[in-house]
Amino acid sequence: MDIKTVGVLGAGTMGNGIAHVFAKLGYKVVLRDVEQRFLDRAMDTISKNLEREVSKNKITAEQRMQALAQIAPGVDRGALAACDFVVEAATEKFEIKAELFRELDRICRPEIILSSNTSSISITKLAALTKRPDKVIGMHFFNPVPMMKLVEVIRGLATSQETFDVVVELAKKLEKTPIEVNDFPGFVGNRVLIPMLNEAMYAVMEGVATPEAVDEVFQLGMAHPMGPLTLADFIGLDVCLEIMRVLHAGLGDSKYRPCPLLIKMVDAGWLGRKSGRGFYQYDGK
Repeated sequence: MDIKTVGVLGAGTMGNGIAHVFAKLGYKVVLRDVEQRFLDRAMDTISKNLEREVSKNKITAEQRMQALAQIAPGVDRGALAACDFVVEAATEKFEIKAELFRELDRICRPEIILSSNTSSISITKLAALTKRPDKVIGMHFFNPVPMMKLVEVIRGLATSQETFDVVVELAKKLEKTPIEVNDFPGFVGNRVLIPMLNEAMYAVMEGVATPEAVDEVFQLGMAHPMGPLTLADFIGLDVCLEIMRVLHAGLGDSKYRPCPLLIKMVDAGWLGRKSGRGFYQYDGK
């Protein structure tokens, strides 16, 4: 399969990172979101991140401009019909992704692979909403996408070997390391990571230690580059909560119950770095 034009549906943190990686390596990118302001913010982020690569001599100023020129942002999803491959990177809610996959199935050519960057939702369930379940697959990038090498490649029950092989090769062309995982809630990365973050939140809620102390234990004792609560703020507490709910519902084990403090903070709009406040306070949004 000759992939030249890639659709990225969702211009948030993950979507703009995915668009960045594809564009830098010469793919044309059709970047779509529901509002122009989200697209403007995404392009600003991509521009700044590429400029950072220029300052570190990873790319030239000319390559930065070429990458930006490869991205066509817009709100009209009909343009996705011209794409040779699609990555859905919308909010981590099944209802939203379900609607998008039904629409992508209508818009995109029958032979086109539809992938999801979901970090926890069943690929099998998303595939069943389409007329091409053999061409639906999970392609879970890790944040920040331009830096992180891992891509979890998740087969749905109906995903064909051909589809899997295409996505593995595509990930390698993006200079990523694809790792095959099975279609279970949270896959591998988030099934292990998010409950750890959740347990760190319980430690704070129960008064075992302050957020600073919990993070320092992991940084000094386990050599983590950042503590679990700093990481949760970076991911987004709303995203952490959605993943915990998927794990709890999908695996049916009380150990995956979301921490009440996490729920309360999300209800308060304390979502981490993106809202300016989470377990820590941040300057600006």
